Amino acid sequence: MIELNATFFAQILNFLILVVILRAVAYKPVVRMLKAREDRIQESLDKADADAVEADKMLAEYKAKLAAANAKAETIVRNAEKRASEEREEKRAEAKREIEQMKKAAAAEIQRDRERAAEQLRAEVVALSMAAAGKIIAKNMDKAENEQLVGEFVDKLDKDKIGDLPC
Repeated sequence: MIELNATFFAQILNFLILVVILRAVAYKPVVRMLKAREDRIQESLDKADADAVEADKMLAEYKAKLAAANAKAETIVRNAEKRASEEREEKRAEAKREIEQMKKAAAAEIQRDRERAAEQLRAEVVALSMAAAGKIIAKNMDKAENEQLVGEFVDKLDKDKIGDLPC
């Protein structure tokens, strides 16, 4: 059994004084330190959550910007290809126009050369026929009749053509 004497009460009193002293000196600072540590840990967790949310937002923004940049790059590439195709077609059409102009110029040059050759041939035929006719009928005809005869001959040559060349 428990004896209730002065020692027992002194021990209880000592124990209560010790609890009060420990509570004032040790327990409150330890609790404050644990509370501060808990607060720091909670703050770190909250900050980590906020950083994760921010990182997700930034990732979404970067993905959106990347998608926009890809779309813009595709548009630029399509425009460049379209422009190159248009320029190629334009140059092809220009080359065709130049070829047609060259053909027309060559045909015109050939026609001028043909006309010049026919004119030279006509002049030579007239000169030769005048010389031949002049020798044959020098005594029988005058100059007007000679020119009329040569003119008729040249007209006949124009109608009949000499070779492939018109006279």
